[in-house]
Amino acid sequence: MDNLELQKVANEVRKGIVASVHSAKAGHPGGSLSAADIFTYLYFEEMNIDPKNPDMADRDRFVLSKGHTAPGLYAALAHKGFFPVEDLITLRKLGSYLQGHPCMQHTPGVDMSSGSLGQGVSAAVGMALAGKMDKKDFRVYTLLGDGEIQEGQVWEAAMFAGHKKLDNLVVIVDNNGLQIDGDIAEVCSPYPIDKKFEAFNFHVINIDGHDFDAIRAAFSEARNTKGMPTAIIAKTIKGKGVSFMENQASWHGVAPNDEQFTQAMSELEKAGEALCQK
Repeated sequence: MDNLELQKVANEVRKGIVASVHSAKAGHPGGSLSAADIFTYLYFEEMNIDPKNPDMADRDRFVLSKGHTAPGLYAALAHKGFFPVEDLITLRKLGSYLQGHPCMQHTPGVDMSSGSLGQGVSAAVGMALAGKMDKKDFRVYTLLGDGEIQEGQVWEAAMFAGHKKLDNLVVIVDNNGLQIDGDIAEVCSPYPIDKKFEAFNFHVINIDGHDFDAIRAAFSEARNTKGMPTAIIAKTIKGKGVSFMENQASWHGVAPNDEQFTQAMSELEKAGEALCQK
């Protein structure tokens, strides 16, 4: 899939995020939107997966360590064909299989239940180690929030992954600079993020997380890196694609009202139309 097609899909993913969170009247749009391009590249270009066979033994695995951004994951899974796009608006509804955090027992395509921050990366490391022990070729990807990496368990997992030389593991940090309480640098600065992962024997790549050329090059470099895991530090914009949500910590965990929903969808519709004219 070329970059223009990926941009079109990512725009649809963003529409799915906004629609689902609005319908639920709850959820986390900011960090879902910032990671939409990463979700899109993983599911439409990078990973070996099959929506018709979501439990395929040799599939690549993905763990959404920052599980509260499930609306972004669900939108990518739906547009990939794991379940109907129309079901996105059942987010967080009683009886829906699309709950506020990913559940591997009920949602097709979800490889690990997550939501307790800091823990998802440990599960991903375990999957990568299992792949090595079983001499399997699948790869494991995990997405962390930059606020999430204030959790100590993240660094225990990183130490172990580096020590075990898990070159089938890719850790992606969605570095949008904002967490629920504000600027990550002011709440409890994790910077320099790249140097920390390097200290734990990771190959580190810094990219613009909205540039598909940079995303493509980073995942290619990760595949060609042997003897150590890779960390991709993706600089992103929280709320990307919706003007009034961009770079606003207040949109971390708030649903748009009807008027805001209409404006957001209008902006995304216009962005989609612009992409179709390229």
